[in-house]
Amino acid sequence: MARPREPWNIRPVKKRASVTASIKAEVETKANDLIDNVLKPKHILPPPVEAQFNYIIDIGAKWYRNYFYFFSIYACPGPNALYPTFESKFARMEPLGGGQFALYFMRYTGKEWVGIGDALWVDECMKAIRDDPWFVP
Repeated sequence: MARPREPWNIRPVKKRASVTASIKAEVETKANDLIDNVLKPKHILPPPVEAQFNYIIDIGAKWYRNYFYFFSIYACPGPNALYPTFESKFARMEPLGGGQFALYFMRYTGKEWVGIGDALWVDECMKAIRDDPWFVP
């Protein structure tokens, strides 16, 4: 006879909010506008003359699985670099349903997302990424 499962051993399945095509398009449009008009002019500088350290060459955003990420692309100019460039994510938007999002920033260790806002609209997320010092590429 099978042994019954204890209630504390059952893991509930977390249901993810679905994202409609119109919300995806709105988020992409507003993110691209923010990137082109604010983030790139502010954070992308001309390459150093004798570059020894990594520097930002591009900023972008994309959907990956069920999240929307903002990322920076860094150039690795040194002769011992394993790759010429690498990507580093600095902001994440998680859809909660109803057009609202949870907003996260990447901790300085680069291994853990930290929640900074819950139930925010797209415009509120873009304003926070633009103005909040936690969201630095």
